[in-house]
Amino acid sequence: MSPIAPRAEAATGRAVERLARWLAYAGGVVLVLVAVMVCVSIIGRQFDGFAFFRPVRGDYELVELGCVIAVCAFLPWCQLKRGHVAVDVVVQALPYRAKAFSGLLGDVLITLVSFVMAWRLWAGFGEKFPYGSDGLRAALGMGSRPFFPETTYELELPVWIPYGLAFLGMALFFLISLYTVWRSLNWTIEGMEQNP
Repeated sequence: MSPIAPRAEAATGRAVERLARWLAYAGGVVLVLVAVMVCVSIIGRQFDGFAFFRPVRGDYELVELGCVIAVCAFLPWCQLKRGHVAVDVVVQALPYRAKAFSGLLGDVLITLVSFVMAWRLWAGFGEKFPYGSDGLRAALGMGSRPFFPETTYELELPVWIPYGLAFLGMALFFLISLYTVWRSLNWTIEGMEQNP
């Protein structure tokens, strides 16, 4: 049996690698900004009352939202490079084809999990997003519009914005998981050692 569309798989791999890399860079920038904000807030708490020092208002909310967005931005790159935690003590002793099949099985399971995560995040986004006609929302599976747009407690940021940004990362995670199943299937057919 020959690999399934190896040229298309290689071209798709290059494209999704670029997308995943840039999304991971964006997640890294968000995480660095969150870390800087935390440092500024801690210094502001220590020197509160002196000159212009004071803690950052809503720092807990910003950490929460920033970390969720960053994690969702990192997941596609992690899946593409097989960076998830794996216990492969037994698998290392197996021949290449068996290792490749084990990787394929793991990629299929992660694809299922990524689909459920993206689906539920989309449902949450639909519950928070206050815009769009009823027909469009029904067609997109977003449910009915909320009566009152939900915001964070202190800063009153619309909650649908981080949901939407997190969904973008999760949707790419699902698409890259589908690609890794294709890649793993080809590795299993060829009996290749897995080397993302």
